[in-house]
Amino acid sequence: MSNAPLARLGRWSHSHRWTVVITWAVFALALGYFAPKLDHALSGAMWEVKGSDSLAARKVIEEEFGGFSSQSAAVVLHSDSLRASDSAYKERIEAVTAVFASEEALGQVAPPMVSTDRRTVALQAATLVNPTESVRAAERISDDIEKLSGDGIAVALTGAPAFWADFNAVNREAMVKSELFSWPITAAVLVLAFGSLAAAGLPLLLTGVGLVSAMGVLYGITRFTDLSIWTLNFAMMFALALGIDYALFIVSRFRGALHATPGDVNGAVGTTMDTAGKAVLFSGITVLISLSAVLLVPVPAFQSMAAGMMLAVGFVLLAAMTLLPALLGPGINRLALPWHSAGEHRSPRWAAWARGIQRRPVLAGAAVTVLLLALAAPLLRLETGMPAISVLPTDRQARVGYDLLAEAFGPGGPGPIQVVVPQGTDAGAVQTSIAQVPGVAIVLPAQEGAGGRSLVTAFATTDPSSRESNDLIATIREAVPAGALVGGPVAENYDLDQTLRDRAPIVIGVVLVLGFALLLFALQAVFIAVAGVVLNLLSVGAAFGIGALAFQHGWAAGPMGFESQGYLTSWAPLFFFALVFAISMDYTVFLLASAREHFERSQDANEAVEGSLAHTGRPIVAAAGVMVAVFFTFALAGPLPMKEMGLILGMAVLADAFLVRLVLVPAVLTVAGRRAWWLPRWAGRFLPDVRFAH
Repeated sequence: MSNAPLARLGRWSHSHRWTVVITWAVFALALGYFAPKLDHALSGAMWEVKGSDSLAARKVIEEEFGGFSSQSAAVVLHSDSLRASDSAYKERIEAVTAVFASEEALGQVAPPMVSTDRRTVALQAATLVNPTESVRAAERISDDIEKLSGDGIAVALTGAPAFWADFNAVNREAMVKSELFSWPITAAVLVLAFGSLAAAGLPLLLTGVGLVSAMGVLYGITRFTDLSIWTLNFAMMFALALGIDYALFIVSRFRGALHATPGDVNGAVGTTMDTAGKAVLFSGITVLISLSAVLLVPVPAFQSMAAGMMLAVGFVLLAAMTLLPALLGPGINRLALPWHSAGEHRSPRWAAWARGIQRRPVLAGAAVTVLLLALAAPLLRLETGMPAISVLPTDRQARVGYDLLAEAFGPGGPGPIQVVVPQGTDAGAVQTSIAQVPGVAIVLPAQEGAGGRSLVTAFATTDPSSRESNDLIATIREAVPAGALVGGPVAENYDLDQTLRDRAPIVIGVVLVLGFALLLFALQAVFIAVAGVVLNLLSVGAAFGIGALAFQHGWAAGPMGFESQGYLTSWAPLFFFALVFAISMDYTVFLLASAREHFERSQDANEAVEGSLAHTGRPIVAAAGVMVAVFFTFALAGPLPMKEMGLILGMAVLADAFLVRLVLVPAVLTVAGRRAWWLPRWAGRFLPDVRFAH
């Protein structure tokens, strides 16, 4: 009987099962009380870059120019039959002003901006609160503004807070649809995989407990600081996918151990946790490491998403290490279905599959490598950009107002460029310099601020989300004098896009280095650690290549029901890379840990390949099926950024599980032979002695 730490923890949890179960039940129920409140406590904003010029400009505008920053509220009125001078039109403007006045988060209202044909009017109300509260204020007044439409006058709330308020509403609707789809599909896959209702229920129970606990803690965190609305999306998706993965591997291993020693349940639990449990632990640590690299990005939304996901994964991992061993027992095979088999978890079919690859490893490996590289080829022309207004449905207020502004005041009308001119600098000269920049449609007269600075507002000739408007920010910054701050929604998007581009190599590099270090630590083999990282990159590249075809080139626009922006969302390469790499490492650790276990026992490299596939092939396929179901339901139901994430992550799982893990890794290990498990003596002196054989 093993005396290793995880084996002891597993046996203790099982021996004190009621203590563990009751503790988790009390813990989950206490935190679960707060979980339903989380959705409405999250922020729809937080997409600014700490330390950027655009954020500095926003703060100055809020403090010295009455709060008419990028976060202010805007309402657009339009009529095909009436003009702004008509009494009915004036009454509607007064009604909008009254709604503004009823909201404490909003301040003074700027003079109306009237189109040349006098049929469209834009009203702007200053914001007196932070971006998170601005979004909540937009949510509160949205219905009142919408009710003012009618009698030939269209009225729509727009601007950045309204955009995020509408986006959050669309996101919530998509989350409900995704959950309705994903849970039944997940349950069906688990029943097919286990052939037992009792065994299939454990992964769902484990995930539910971990997720509810994490949501309760996240709600507590929102009492002290803002968290992005995306925190819930990603935490739920990852907790569901990884929790089921972890439970699949542990339960599968336990059933095999119990079959070998049916009279010693406690010993079977210890064996399970010392093997599959150890692999799950290293897998969870790998996921946490990958997500921690995202914290290097100085964008609050990213940092809160990463922290929320890490918390959710941490809870699921803790439950897998303690609650799951307590629940394991002979009842795992109850409510068995006709195809159920309680025997040894080694699969003869997967063993035969492994032998087939071993007969022609070079051919199998080369074929899969060529296929993955071909799928990754679209990355050579990858384009990125911030989400355009097209991510919202055409009937949402923020989009209606945006389109009305663009039609009445030109394509750049919805996105003002705000330049804060330092005290003592000739604002007129700055205004002239900006007006001479190609791509600038109009420059408004400078405004004097309370602190002695001036504000110059300009509008581009192109859509605020376009590449041309994005590039215009860099040109304007070169044209204005030192000390001037260029802000506004276009500049904020530009700074966010540039920051993501600049930080992507750093984040990717950190993930790769830490991933290699953890594989070396866990598997005690240099070649295995290098191969694990390199092969993961192939599946990541293939997933992003498919994503580029689907979204940048619009191949999936019709089937998935979205408008192609002509690029991937800016955060996709950086953030999705961390997620995809974490998932890939999940399967890497499971397969290679099993291979390591067999190699330690037999010292036969070929048997290690065959044995690892025979023991993990079925759980890998089942886990991949669950993950694909979860990710694809989010892709089908969600707004465009969710579709991007769901499709890219789902494709990554398909490529990694079915091409890399089940074909390429066995082929590479076969070609490498015993050399795959080589470790220099000097490295062995520094690394702890980690073993998987039992």
